[in-house]
Amino acid sequence: MLSQTPDNRSPAVVSNYSNTHRQFKALMKTQLQALITQSVAALQQRDDLPQALNLDIQIERTRDKSHGDFACNIALMLAKQAKCKPRDLAQKIVDALPASDLVNKVEIAGPGFINFFMAEGAQRAVIKQIHESGEAFGHSTIGQGKRVQVEFVSANPTGPLHVGHGRGAAYGATVADLLAAAGFKVHREYYVNDAGRQMNILAASTWLRYLEGCGEAITFPSNGYKGQYIYDIAAELQQTHGDALKHSANMVMSDLPPDEVAEQADGSGDKELHIDALVERCKTLLGDEGYKVVFDAALNSILADIREDLLEFGVIYDEWFSENSLVASGAIDRAVGRLKVSGHLYEEKGAWWFRSSDFGDEKDRVVIRENGQATYFASDIAYHMDKLERGFDRVIDVWGADHHGYVPRVKAALEALGDDVDKLDVLLVQFAILYRGGEKAQMSTRSGEFVTLRQLREEVGNDAARFFYVMRKCEQHMDFDLDLAKSQSNDNPVYYIQYAHARVCSVMRQLEEQGLSYQAPDSESLALLDNEHEQTLITTLSRYPEVVEAAALAHEPHQVAYYLRDLANDFHTYYNAHQFIVDDGAVRNARLALISAVRQVVSNGLGLLGVSSPEKM
Repeated sequence: MLSQTPDNRSPAVVSNYSNTHRQFKALMKTQLQALITQSVAALQQRDDLPQALNLDIQIERTRDKSHGDFACNIALMLAKQAKCKPRDLAQKIVDALPASDLVNKVEIAGPGFINFFMAEGAQRAVIKQIHESGEAFGHSTIGQGKRVQVEFVSANPTGPLHVGHGRGAAYGATVADLLAAAGFKVHREYYVNDAGRQMNILAASTWLRYLEGCGEAITFPSNGYKGQYIYDIAAELQQTHGDALKHSANMVMSDLPPDEVAEQADGSGDKELHIDALVERCKTLLGDEGYKVVFDAALNSILADIREDLLEFGVIYDEWFSENSLVASGAIDRAVGRLKVSGHLYEEKGAWWFRSSDFGDEKDRVVIRENGQATYFASDIAYHMDKLERGFDRVIDVWGADHHGYVPRVKAALEALGDDVDKLDVLLVQFAILYRGGEKAQMSTRSGEFVTLRQLREEVGNDAARFFYVMRKCEQHMDFDLDLAKSQSNDNPVYYIQYAHARVCSVMRQLEEQGLSYQAPDSESLALLDNEHEQTLITTLSRYPEVVEAAALAHEPHQVAYYLRDLANDFHTYYNAHQFIVDDGAVRNARLALISAVRQVVSNGLGLLGVSSPEKM
């Protein structure tokens, strides 16, 4: 259980307790914030600063080591409120700073930046913190237990997940895990689109393949689902129900609007009218009970495949939310009713329209069709209304980039309902383009020509897939290079990072083989870590909690991926330059403590990305 600091500590100090170790982890940035907070408070007591201040203390790592380890711009931020020149205010703040063993010296630079040079012992303390905290190192309480729902993937259950869905799965799962590590209470959800036109086309496609299996000569519609998985579901139907669902091809195909095929030279065919008519014919001939058998067979088979695929990919949900449940619960009717009462709907030619143009949308949108059926948009309005009614502090949708035009109309509907639009964040994930042998693979669920997520995982493995998917910002296009993902070289980032973990494990095995033991060193022994490579590694290790927090708040898993590459590079450089199992026991223990800390942080970081940490490679 996470706990706050005792009341007698400075409010700027954030203490983190893991549920197993409950060890205090005083990170340097928060300690510096505490020092500045105390300095400002002292200046206020002496009336050198106003009592009412907008105090937002930002501590940043310096890029140039000659400027110290950390810099703070508080003097520039408060200068106007304090009616004082920034450099003069900076000097006041520095003069009032409490003494601290963590700080070696403080300098004022430029227009009023306060630069902190940390004591060597303060930097090395991170090694002990990592050993004490273990898997919890890097976790924080900044989220304060606020409830966040992350809805991601939510692909229509009309076919297997393809490599494009995989990016949304890896990204959404990692964002959720990062938020959990930052102290938010996260609810992971998959929205199952188990209602609507596409599901009806899926059912009709399955039934037509079933009829073909029964010996009927069917002309398959150009707009039907054509993948091999449809044949497989149809075969299961035939095995279970025999000919019970069979009707003649003539009864099925007669008097339908012509399809949009090459034979219609005059261009009179319409694939949309044709497939919709086929769906209605399917419902008429099968009746409610028979149609439900076919519909459920297709839905349940594909949904089970999606669940299994995601589970094997390390993506686990707290809830699979059914679109049909919105109908059954009356949520769609309630949402539409609220919009009618508020005057945001109007009727035209038998259909009900939402005045989304009043909220900046390019045009108004239909929510109820002329036939009385709710549109997808109506379901989405009800779904988001339901999310907020469940009491989440924030709602995060992870959508494909092709849905960017959908965002403003959903937010417009929530605003029209009187809900807090600021609670909704929509993160758009660009397409992942798969290259094999330098050629782009095609992806189309309808045509059946696509590379499935399962095929990708079988080819490159879960680890490479999960890592490569989050290496870029979600809004950036991604070219997935299969050859690189499978390579065992330093150019492959996931291999390079995992190899750092495996190398440390190898050192520990060598230690055991030589009959030596490892003892956690004290602060005096850690002082022996004084060469440049060791100092670089220690600094990089101390950055990890900041990276996790920043990545969580910005929804940017790639920050962790980049950090791990940097950490692995620093470690491999150290590994190639120094021996760890040396005769001097104190030096040996200190170096082993350092690389063990590296192993722990690599494992923690890879774990957040859904990637394993092998002990041998």
